[in-house]
Amino acid sequence: MFNQRTKIKVLLQSDHIGQDITVMGWVRSFRNNQFIALNDGSTNNNLQIVVNLGLLDDATLKRITTGASLKVKGQVAASLGKGQAIELIAAAVEILGDSDAEKFALQPKKHSLEFLREIAHLRFRTNTFGAIFRIRHSLAFAIHQFFNEKGFVYLHTPIVTASDAEGAGEMFRVTTLPMDGSAPKNEDGSINYKEDFFGKATNLTVSGQLEGELGAMAFSEIYTFGPTFRAENSNTTRHLAEFWMIEPEMAFHDIEDNMNLAEEFIQYLIAYAMKHNADDLVFLDQRLAEEEKLKPQNERSEMGLLEKLRFVTENKFERITYTEAIDILLNSPAYKKKKFKYNVSWGIDMQSEHERYLVEKHFKKPVIVTNYPAAIKAFYMRLNDGCEPGKETVAAMDILAPGIGEIVGGSQREERLANLEARMAAFHIPTEEMSWYLDTRRFGTVPHAGFGLGFERMVQFVTGMGNIRDVIPFARTPKNCEF
Repeated sequence: MFNQRTKIKVLLQSDHIGQDITVMGWVRSFRNNQFIALNDGSTNNNLQIVVNLGLLDDATLKRITTGASLKVKGQVAASLGKGQAIELIAAAVEILGDSDAEKFALQPKKHSLEFLREIAHLRFRTNTFGAIFRIRHSLAFAIHQFFNEKGFVYLHTPIVTASDAEGAGEMFRVTTLPMDGSAPKNEDGSINYKEDFFGKATNLTVSGQLEGELGAMAFSEIYTFGPTFRAENSNTTRHLAEFWMIEPEMAFHDIEDNMNLAEEFIQYLIAYAMKHNADDLVFLDQRLAEEEKLKPQNERSEMGLLEKLRFVTENKFERITYTEAIDILLNSPAYKKKKFKYNVSWGIDMQSEHERYLVEKHFKKPVIVTNYPAAIKAFYMRLNDGCEPGKETVAAMDILAPGIGEIVGGSQREERLANLEARMAAFHIPTEEMSWYLDTRRFGTVPHAGFGLGFERMVQFVTGMGNIRDVIPFARTPKNCEF
């Protein structure tokens, strides 16, 4: 059997002194023809390999370059050098794969994040991205663990769908029809999708919510966790065309139950990462501190990464209504000094600058905003009772996080059939095509709620990364579909 190795993370955490072991990994550096820094991706910490003089011939020594892969057998010894407690005294070194030092893009020096995005296929091998993607893995695992412990059913909702859950129309079309203009047409010149693979117009999903509601009406509590797609031409540090979403749907829940679950969920995920990725978070905390030093004093974050994460897990989130949020913004020094790029008035869809002001300047903690104007929210959100004409609100809730803005969006769903049909008519959504969805209100409707958490924004928050393109392996953005 080839793979009889000990992972470097395990080796560094245990007492193996005096034992003969095998390690495999990639060379980070090789100095004095004697000391190899080897990394296998299990941790940011390298293992020092000591190659005693005479063990290897000159030809082999020249092949030990940055990026080369090695299999090393040897004995673990206490290290006399600085920076490591143990080292491996090599008895045999086998080169598994060469790496041309002159062509290898990742030299042992500091590279910019912009450059690393261009070589995303190699950036996993850096300390920064090693830490980010180990944390991403932990958060993904914690999501399943959280919902499993609560008895939720994991539901796989379709990637290809004929519905637009958000009603925004920013969708990627899915078709097998020819793109050369020869696709079958209707009399009015529009494309005849009856000749297409599915017999109708289809798209990549923007949300699994509507199908998730169907599951919740049978299992009580379900969650989805999968890729979603938005054909939104947003070239920002917060948007992706392909991203992952976690969407729980719960029968017998109102808006308060929804907020409570979302808050508990976020705190659980952060606590899990802090427990299982302590070394990675310490590294990213130090990295962020160095980055903050380069900013003007007034733009620096008041908290370090670890301090911010502890603060979020140890404190209740602030809860305010949309109306209260608008009042705070209107009375803020930033508004009065005309520092907001976008205007503030009741009825606006708050921009990121408004959301970040609320959490970073005013409350200095995560904030849950509820009861948004009905006109700016989706058709499926429950209309609040007792609203004055022209100021109708829905039982919606957004969770706003420091550094990012909106991280969770959710609502109590409209369970009353007549109200839902009226909302659909207002949004010009044909009820005939959505009869399957309306059946959940016709046969045993119940109060129910749910939310969506953008996974990449959660990873951004936990890692402290400023650009969402750095927390997904291969970013899909406008004019960019590399790798």
